[in-house]
Amino acid sequence: MKRALLIMAAMAAISAPAIADEALAKSKNCMACHAADKKLVGPSYKSVAAKYAGDAKAVDMLAAKIVKGGSGVWGAIPMPANPQVTEADAKKLAAWVMSQK
Repeated sequence: MKRALLIMAAMAAISAPAIADEALAKSKNCMACHAADKKLVGPSYKSVAAKYAGDAKAVDMLAAKIVKGGSGVWGAIPMPANPQVTEADAKKLAAWVMSQK
């Protein structure tokens, strides 16, 4: 019984940041253009994670794009700047995106 409770507590601790960062993405309107597993206006988070897998600078680069915007990497539609996202929140969001499988 104790072991089952410990396992459940550990699983909750592991999944809590993913849920929290998805909530952050929703609160910052990221989900208006992106989805976890399909292309909307912008690429899916899984596609972004796959493209930059193994790139040690990906989180910092993506965080900068979240705040400043970007264009030309995923097609003709530019990603607008998102100035209401702080640098710290942008890094959380970028790390969450890179964790998508």
